Amino acid sequence: MSTRAQQVLVTLAAVVWIGGTLLGTGLVAGGGVETQGGGLFSDSATLIAPQGPAFSIWSVIYLGLAGYVVWQWLPAVAGSRWAEVTRVPAAAAIALNGIWLLVVFAGWVLVSVLVMLGIVVSLGLVLRATSGVPRQGVGADVWVAATFGLYLGWICVATCANIASWLVGLGVATQSGPSTWITVAVLAAVVVIVTLLLRRTDQRIFQLGLAAAVVWGTAWVASGRLTGELRSEVVGIAAALTALLVAAMGVWAVARSRPGVEGRGRTA
Repeated sequence: MSTRAQQVLVTLAAVVWIGGTLLGTGLVAGGGVETQGGGLFSDSATLIAPQGPAFSIWSVIYLGLAGYVVWQWLPAVAGSRWAEVTRVPAAAAIALNGIWLLVVFAGWVLVSVLVMLGIVVSLGLVLRATSGVPRQGVGADVWVAATFGLYLGWICVATCANIASWLVGLGVATQSGPSTWITVAVLAAVVVIVTLLLRRTDQRIFQLGLAAAVVWGTAWVASGRLTGELRSEVVGIAAALTALLVAAMGVWAVARSRPGVEGRGRTA
């Protein structure tokens, strides 16, 4: 695919994303994600749902995605390695975000899980594509590494919450012994998955963004279970420990990253 075709693809993905955001968040049709699916997406619907303020991270991610769409059109960036290897998977991750919001708006909870998994795969491809690529400068650091690192980290938490919402919709009890310990097991799995992802890239800013978003999300899960409407001390403590472990893993990953990758290329 030519550079121009890739640029257009990213832009079309942004149109889908913006349309889905306007409708799915209630800016056009009213309501919002938390009211869709019979309330299954609210911050008190499942034991692993982050407390309300956690979702403010979307503002940062959305700003970064918008910046990426513009950045990849810049003449100085058009043929750069960072733009070239990320455009297609980034376009998928951007478009699927809008599609997820539309699916949730329609109340299709199972489909929303499948779309969320598609986002995870797309972001994983962005992470893999940028591993080992020399730094290009501030633009790539901000609009690719930091933005998609945050996006991937948050989606790791959001996917778990999305699957939990689907299970609750099937009739699985929210507050029960099995639900509590399954949630604890999922939080443990999050630590393992994040550790593997951190090892898959040597881009320090990507690692920092990834770890920071997971810490943010799981810390708000802890807050929700310890102080929110849906209480569970076991899950709250497990989520707090998850946040601490991921923070430690993030620091460790950054400390062991190969310094050669940090060499600067162009500054666009």
